Amino acid sequence: MSWMTDNPLDLDSLLQETDDDTCGALVVFAGTVRNHHEGKAVSGMSYSAYKPMADRVLRELEQETLARYPVEQCRIMHRTGDLVIGEASVLVVVRSHHRADAFDAARYAIDTLKMRLPVWKHDMYTDGSTAYQDGVPLEDPPASGARAKED
Repeated sequence: MSWMTDNPLDLDSLLQETDDDTCGALVVFAGTVRNHHEGKAVSGMSYSAYKPMADRVLRELEQETLARYPVEQCRIMHRTGDLVIGEASVLVVVRSHHRADAFDAARYAIDTLKMRLPVWKHDMYTDGSTAYQDGVPLEDPPASGARAKED
């Protein structure tokens, strides 16, 4: 199973992976490359990441989302490499028994991904210039329930 890929994202495969007849709700979030950023026209974008670390962060985020919300399935995939306008850079698929839980979990997954995933976004502008996006400061994931040792 992969979380980061250089290939175009395949929503159909994620839907098959997460298929669950006990679930009445399916929420899909797709982040796509838009044609502008901070008032400048964008012609495309390039994403880069250290894949072993990024895979781990996404795998842990899926597990955290499953533990935090009453959902049955959560899958996240992110793209690296050069993308064109309109192409999906990230997919979040959540399935649950009820829609509110699926919406809440999907929002949590994408919002938390933005704060934790070590991925770099390099905009390519129509005027020929390029720039890395500042993004948001990364945060550490919450402790996994381990208690700190007392002296």
